[in-house]
Parts: sequence; structure tokens; C-alpha cells
Amino acid sequence: MELFNNFGDPDGALSVLGRAGHILAGVTWIGLLYFFNFVQVPAFAELSDGARSEALRKLTFRALWWFRYAALLTFLFGILLVGINSNSDIPGYNYFECPSGTAILTGLLFGITMFVNVWGVIWRNQKIVIGNAENVAAGGEANPEAPAAAKRAARASRCNTLFSIPMLWFMVFTAHGGGFYEAGNGSTILYWLMVLILWGLIEASALGFIGGFDSPFNKQAFDSHKNTIWAGFILLAVIWFIGWELLLPV
Repeated sequence: MELFNNFGDPDGALSVLGRAGHILAGVTWIGLLYFFNFVQVPAFAELSDGARSEALRKLTFRALWWFRYAALLTFLFGILLVGINSNSDIPGYNYFECPSGTAILTGLLFGITMFVNVWGVIWRNQKIVIGNAENVAAGGEANPEAPAAAKRAARASRCNTLFSIPMLWFMVFTAHGGGFYEAGNGSTILYWLMVLILWGLIEASALGFIGGFDSPFNKQAFDSHKNTIWAGFILLAVIWFIGWELLLPV
């Protein structure tokens, strides 16, 4: 069958199927991320305690199941695609040294960080928040750790929203940019140094390692979802115009 000819090659059927799965899972993941940040959080601020508790137990709990497993599938399909594209019989070819590879690695850095935030921070802390809502609804005592857990989850979620903007840009234009972008073999070390510093500072701040969860940066960038969107585009602009346009070209 034609489907199985060159099945595992970069242009083979496995790549097509993997890309379709990656996109479907990614749309689900990022769509729910934006729902939580742009719809649920502002709505919850206007709800009564009882209504918010019920929504947490019956809506957010279900949405988080799809959210975290969509993140897992997006990650797994992404790793599959990277493995396929880096598999080449061309002597001396290194996918990660070409413009597409550099762009994918940039998007991958943010994507993997977002995946780790989902399972390691957001879900772990939301379990405490939802468990507290269930306990209180059953007549039990409130968990004093719930407010802090909610703040940790919220900061990581807003950080993911910020990172999603450069992540999606570098992931999508790699596949569809065609001749739109050019990158040479310039200062790759300086490019990655800049990207890693920006990534590390934002992630560490969101996790409370720099100035706590209510540091001036966190309050400015994460308290308002509109500010988070702006911060994401600012991060993308810095990486693109300084890194991609100035540091990478020959």
C-alpha cells in the first residue's frame, strides 16, 4: 500500500498522522488554556462563593481532565515529529542546525515548559483547590492551604498563556512560513543565551522563586489576562527582532 511507502520518513505517512494528532491535541489544550484564563477566571470573580464552588467541582474538574491529557498528547506527538524530522540519511545533515530546527527548538522550549507546568504545578495545586471545594460543600472545614495553592496554579497558568504566544509562532511558521523567514548561521550561542535567560526569568518568577508570587513583575504581567497577552507579544517581539533578525543571520 502507498501509505506504508517511506512510512517513517519526514514526508511520510507517519509524519502526516503525527502532525494531525499534534494539531488536534494542541487545539484542545491551548483552547482550554485560553478558556480558563480569558473566560473562567473573570467569570469566577463575579460569582458567589457557592456558585464558584459548584463550578469548580462540576465544570473545572471535567475541563482539567481534557486539559492535562490534551497537553500530554500534544507533547508526545511533538516528540514523535521531532524524532521523524531529525531522522535523515543525508551525510552531515543536522535538523537542529537549520532554520526550521532552530525555530522548532525555540517553540519546543516553551511547549515543554508549559507541559511541565500543567502536570507539575497547575494540576497538583488545582487538586487541592477542588478537593477543598468538595470538602466544604460536604460540610467539612476549609483547607487553609487552598488559597496559596490557587495562587500557584493561577501564576503557572498565566505563565503558560504568556509562553503560548511565542510557542505557537515558532511552531506554526516553521511548517507554513515557506520563504517568509530567513536565518543564517550567525550567533547561535548568543541567540540561545538570550532566549534561555528570558525563559528562565519569566518561569522562575511565575513559580515564586524571584520576589515571591506577588512580585512587581508577576502582578504586572499576570494579574490581568490582558497584560498577559501583551507580555506574550512583547516576548515574541524581543526574540524575533533581536534574536531571529539580528543575532542569527550571517
